Amino acid sequence: MVRGKTQMRRIENATSRQVTFSKRRNGLLKKAFELSVLCDAEVSLIVFSPRGKLYEFASSSMQDTIERYRRHVKEHQTHKKVIDENSQQLKIEAANLMKKIELLEVSKRKLLGEGLGSCNLEELQKIEQQLEKSVSSVRARKNQVYKEQIEQLKQKEKLLVAENAKLSEKCAVPALAVVKDKGEKRALEEGSPVSDVETELFIGPPESRIKRFHPTN
Repeated sequence: MVRGKTQMRRIENATSRQVTFSKRRNGLLKKAFELSVLCDAEVSLIVFSPRGKLYEFASSSMQDTIERYRRHVKEHQTHKKVIDENSQQLKIEAANLMKKIELLEVSKRKLLGEGLGSCNLEELQKIEQQLEKSVSSVRARKNQVYKEQIEQLKQKEKLLVAENAKLSEKCAVPALAVVKDKGEKRALEEGSPVSDVETELFIGPPESRIKRFHPTN
């Protein structure tokens, strides 16, 4: 069976109350002394009896401990006050930001063509000017992107041309010449001038080439 907690009440009998006070006071002073010695803590204890008699214990100086306590309380209150002020300021800033967000949402819907029923002529003109300005900015950016892409393509073309030239130099492909008959071939071998030497490259089936060099009457 679990016993309930005993409720602490004032001792009605004066003699018993005085005896209990003396015992508990001595125990409290002893514990305060042990705490200061064992834990190297700064302890000050003040007790007034029911008749107003003072009992005290201080591990160092009672006055110094009291002054230290007052400074601590003052610093704590100051720090708490600063925290409260900062918290209040943050709440105000948060409320202002929420209002700005709401206004931006309304402006965004109007720019999208929504919620225009409550707008007057002046507001509609401002929205129109904003849209025209936005379109101009978009077009300017688009033209800039076009120019950048064209410039990139030109640079790429230059690189490809240079690479093609290098490949042509490595391959060293000779020019092709087509002669009409053996006489012109002989003249070329002997170094004689030939005015009508055919130097055009002809592409086509053999029959077409034969007909071209030996036309029928």
